[in-house]
Amino acid sequence: MRAAVFDRFGPPDVLHVVHIPDPQPGPGEVRVRVLAAGVQPFDVGVRQGNMPWAKVEFPQTIGQEYAGVVDALGEGVRDLAVGDPVLGSTMLNGNAELLCVAAANVVRKPHNLDFPTAAALVAASQTASGALLELGVGEGDVLLVHAAAGSVGTVATQLARLAGATVIGSASFDNHSRVRRQGALPVPYGEELIAAVRDTGLQPTAALDGAGAEAIAQSVALGISPDRIGTIVDDKAAAEHGVRVVRAGRDPERLARVIALAAEGKVLMPVQAFPLSEVVEAHRAVESRHSHGKVVLIIEP
Repeated sequence: MRAAVFDRFGPPDVLHVVHIPDPQPGPGEVRVRVLAAGVQPFDVGVRQGNMPWAKVEFPQTIGQEYAGVVDALGEGVRDLAVGDPVLGSTMLNGNAELLCVAAANVVRKPHNLDFPTAAALVAASQTASGALLELGVGEGDVLLVHAAAGSVGTVATQLARLAGATVIGSASFDNHSRVRRQGALPVPYGEELIAAVRDTGLQPTAALDGAGAEAIAQSVALGISPDRIGTIVDDKAAAEHGVRVVRAGRDPERLARVIALAAEGKVLMPVQAFPLSEVVEAHRAVESRHSHGKVVLIIEP
């Protein structure tokens, strides 16, 4: 099978596509023929060597999010069949034609949700939904989402709106129309943010940070209680200001609930697609932090 690998830490150019042996499913596992695979900042960090807790053995495969079709069953698997469309999380092997995962962690893909969108939603859905649960966001809240145009911010905005919250979302001016389509009031990030939030006439009651650094200090300055400010990106600033670090774990049931909403058209995720052969360009897009939608690799048979 073909897979994206890297033989040393470094810039996107260390990635290349090679042929490696097909994996075989063990007991309780299924093998998935991957049709779309997400690329996320975690992948960039691993490839750069900035994730020392991630076990890397060169040549190292990469990728955490997949959507595809079951093509082989391991011993003892009864609830899935060959040909079932599925999606889910994996660990450092998702950017490949085939992968093996525990059947218990697989989520069925609704027929009316395409494979690229399904793959694009995997990590963002679990992170955003878990963060909102931890922050207790619900009816009557005013949620400030820093980096509202990012993948996590995109899902968090829509889930918060569905829960009855009003959302203010920071983004670059070019993304304000997109933030508005997601149901949020757009504001600029950076030094103009505090004044722009106050100009809305709304008092934020909670904040979810996907930008880091000054965004956390700004949330505190806006009068949001520190126990209702959560960051997914900046542990250091969180400790400095006494706010939460939200590390929502992987949860197939939580993922399945968001996927069901996406199938109903209630949660949308724009996708920027690259073929597997352009994995270097896909990583460059994620690393730039200016990609237009969630970056996904399309893996043709």
